[in-house]
Amino acid sequence: MVQPLDAIILGIVEGLTEFLPVSSTGHLILVSKALQLEGEAVKTFEVVIQGGALFAVLGLYREHVKAMFQGLLGKSAQGFHLFRNVCISFAPAAIIGLLTHRYIKEHLFGVMPVIIALAIGGFVMNGVDRWVAKRPQVPEGDVYSMTMMHAFIIGSAQCLALWPGTSRSMVTILAALLCGLSKKVSAEYSFLLALPTLGAATCLDFAVNSQGFFDEISMLSFVIGMVTSGIVAAIAIKGFVQFISKFGLFVFGWYRVALAGAVWYIAYGFRG
Repeated sequence: MVQPLDAIILGIVEGLTEFLPVSSTGHLILVSKALQLEGEAVKTFEVVIQGGALFAVLGLYREHVKAMFQGLLGKSAQGFHLFRNVCISFAPAAIIGLLTHRYIKEHLFGVMPVIIALAIGGFVMNGVDRWVAKRPQVPEGDVYSMTMMHAFIIGSAQCLALWPGTSRSMVTILAALLCGLSKKVSAEYSFLLALPTLGAATCLDFAVNSQGFFDEISMLSFVIGMVTSGIVAAIAIKGFVQFISKFGLFVFGWYRVALAGAVWYIAYGFRG
């Protein structure tokens, strides 16, 4: 049973890590293990509280969302351009996710898969960060200046994030940086891409596993988790964009590696 205090802790973890390149899913799995929370309802709770974080994106980037709606109505060419790119980026992970959803939840929602993904992702992130630091300064641009090829490459990379611990934010930001986009644009596009990606994942998981969900998760805990994740996510998003624009990603890369090592030692090292 997820108690209100558990919901607050998980909501903070979700909101803080959802849009940082450190894997919210991986952190939620590890924290749930630490809180001794188990079962299908808990796994579903870890997914559906993403909805709170999505409301944070809707609030902070409402002008971009408004432009996309205007584009659908034929009132904004830029908005339609952005909407088209988001759809292109969303498609690969949506297709692969539907095909592998059940397998991933049954076989990869564990400590060791998360450790592996955290460590590998940390080293890859540090490598890309060093490459970005050495490349010539790129124009700042904006999310409206991206091409369809950019969108497809970023969307294809997002499929890697289906492995828990990889981080959807990490792979989409790194793919955008490798496409030559600026850090700010890479982060903002990753946030906007979260709307259909995480929205679909949340709805799918709840639709498949809603039976008996509220028998184990009280409505109070559900609401607390959603609200907490939304508030914390809004704060994290604003701080993250400013941080990576100035300092890059290396801090998050080394954090992932250190966390993977610490979790491995706690979970397996004492046995040796």
